[in-house]
Amino acid sequence: MAAKRRFVLFDLGGVLFGSGVQGAFRRLEGSLGLPGNFFQDVFVQGGQDGPFSRAMLGQIGLTQLMAELDEDCKKAAAASGLSLPDKFSVAQTLEAMSNGELLDTPLLRAALTLQNNGFKIAVLTNNWVDDSPQRHRTALIFCLLRKYFDAVIESCRIGLQKPDPKIYEYTLEVLKAKPQEVIFLDDIGANLKPAREMGMATILVRDADSALKELQDLTGIQLLGQENLLPPCDPKNVTHGYVTIKPGTQLHFVELGNGPPVCLCHGFPESWFSWRHQIPALADAGFRVLALEMKGYGVSTAPPDIEAYSQQEICKDLVVFLDKLGISQAVFIGHDWGGATVWNMALFYPERVRAVASLNTPFKPADPKVDVMEVIRSIPVFDYQLYFQEPGVAEAELEKNLRRTFTVMIRSTKKEDQLPGVSLNVSSVRERGGLLVGLPEDPPPSSLLPEPVLQYYIQQYQKSGFRGPLNWYRNMQANWRWNASAQGRKIRVPALMVTAGKDKVLHPNMSKHMEEWIPQLTRGHIEECGHFTQMERPAALNKILIEWLREVHKNAPLQTAAKL
Repeated sequence: MAAKRRFVLFDLGGVLFGSGVQGAFRRLEGSLGLPGNFFQDVFVQGGQDGPFSRAMLGQIGLTQLMAELDEDCKKAAAASGLSLPDKFSVAQTLEAMSNGELLDTPLLRAALTLQNNGFKIAVLTNNWVDDSPQRHRTALIFCLLRKYFDAVIESCRIGLQKPDPKIYEYTLEVLKAKPQEVIFLDDIGANLKPAREMGMATILVRDADSALKELQDLTGIQLLGQENLLPPCDPKNVTHGYVTIKPGTQLHFVELGNGPPVCLCHGFPESWFSWRHQIPALADAGFRVLALEMKGYGVSTAPPDIEAYSQQEICKDLVVFLDKLGISQAVFIGHDWGGATVWNMALFYPERVRAVASLNTPFKPADPKVDVMEVIRSIPVFDYQLYFQEPGVAEAELEKNLRRTFTVMIRSTKKEDQLPGVSLNVSSVRERGGLLVGLPEDPPPSSLLPEPVLQYYIQQYQKSGFRGPLNWYRNMQANWRWNASAQGRKIRVPALMVTAGKDKVLHPNMSKHMEEWIPQLTRGHIEECGHFTQMERPAALNKILIEWLREVHKNAPLQTAAKL
């Protein structure tokens, strides 16, 4: 019986990274009017003792390689009666290649899709030690690769290079794989030949579409026409931090990436982990992502006093959070209650807010002459908020069976996620005697909560319970009075409002006329999406957020290694 293909091995240049070195020099030959393969012949003329081979084996660095190749190219041109420009430089060609190409190919996305489907993915590349002035770009690329690939094998680190069969033997040993279990993609036929002779399946990459079709056929995984999405982050593989806000109160957060700071504020009944799809995407786009676990949730402190959860107190906490981390200004992005919080940050602390974005939750200024509780009573889908007012009642219901609570409440709008019989109804909750009354005791799994994610939610709420999260709802009047104290004031920082067409509680219609109060408002909309936008449509949301963030920071250099 043939071994099942479980490992996929990718070359870097020409496969995952643009057209590679050979492609860059082929283009240069055309622009200089040189015969085809001029540079290729120069690179290989010295054999194992030539500068290119020595660089691939790690015997010399990139700086020395470029100097020696400059001399070899000039000698070869003179010997052939050809002329090179006076300022010809191999370094300039490599720098232009590096600046013009990013890890942005469909094959990279396919690799991550395969990993999500249980394949081990690895990079096998002939590469040099980069000691050049542009080495930071190499660092960015390999930092990204090592974050997502199960192994990254560079010829210069092991003293072996393709197509030497020994490098394939070494790779199999690293992967603990048999040749018959491996698929290998490279853009150079000579590199594939020994791998194929060993028993690997090989794909010669001429263009992305045909290579994807072959890879799809070999793996049985749909790779063409897939959504563009990085793997979500894992709680075990991110940095966790804790900031003491005041004695007895601390906020837990997760951090990833370098660049302008972006604070993510989740809603109810959620966790910092609700942003698991956004954290790696925003970090790879060049931002320092800080996903907060809001007060009362998980391992952040949960004070018993209801007043500690007013929006005024929450925003004060966030200002201290910034102060303790030495951050003068940040972008704030919030969802649900987190959306209300970030609007208040922009309204009351605009000097600390570089820009603000809300998912689903609109901004509406408070009218001091209006009773907010009467407003809530007048909106049927807000009845659950009235049910949440009496301390202890909703806690008892929601904490009784955490698996049931989350599986019922956090679902997508997809047909396959519909509960049998009656779906969750946030109207008439008090009349029914509870939010979950009449719903299945053992509901089918939710596509938004794979088992490891669901287990993490359960563990976090076993620590905190629901009292802290529910206390956010018990400050409606205090929040209204505080918001009304800014009557007539506009939010003047750059802003983004993302609406979801199928959110039954925070419907897009609620966001009408926001431009009157937020002059710099940009809008994004995802029609086929319910309330839990970050989890239901992560690829679409990430695209909206990254495009907006880049516009906000268009005059700031972003160290972005991938445009995934």
